[in-house]
Amino acid sequence: MLLNPNQREKLDPSNDALFYESPRFVTHVDEGFIQQLTDLYRDRLKPNARIFDMMSSWVSHLPDDVQFEHVEGHGLNAEELARNPRLNHYFVRNLNLDPKLPLSDQSFDAVLNTVSVQYIQYPEAIFTEIHRILKPGGIAIISFSNRMFYQKAIAAWRDASESDRVNLVKQYFKAVPGFSQPEVITKQSQTPAIFQMFGLSGGDPFYAVVAARID
Repeated sequence: MLLNPNQREKLDPSNDALFYESPRFVTHVDEGFIQQLTDLYRDRLKPNARIFDMMSSWVSHLPDDVQFEHVEGHGLNAEELARNPRLNHYFVRNLNLDPKLPLSDQSFDAVLNTVSVQYIQYPEAIFTEIHRILKPGGIAIISFSNRMFYQKAIAAWRDASESDRVNLVKQYFKAVPGFSQPEVITKQSQTPAIFQMFGLSGGDPFYAVVAARID
């Protein structure tokens, strides 16, 4: 296994569905991060593709000028998902209790996970499911910053440096046969961490790890 039991632990071990029971109509990263992500989606996602937005919310950050055949959403709060204008359909499921996706084999051109990978306790199972639902040649884009709900992030993420977190996501892909070599895209915040502690942030750092299904 990729992670040991201690690395999967959360400071708040209660059911994640309780934590996300009330909707949060906010963005969890700044505008600079969102623009970087939207630009990446515009560059990597093909028009008329089938997209699965895993662990989504009330906004998907997809480019407004690109149309897709179908965008399937998933999350833990139905009210948030219902507000998301880009979703054609959505379902609610706690993947830490049941990682099986109710989606057909090889049915999506892309899987997206935005600022949520830090909450996954069984990445081996989840990334196996990502591989299963991707069409051959389809891509997965896992994006994240340095923000998190600290009590709900797994220990392996909480205790890691930012570079270690990038490597952790690369290992998630590498643990599943059939993915390409993960590609890392980064854009660091320009403000030193000591200033960020006092609220003088120059922007959220942007990280994305991208891999394709090759079999």
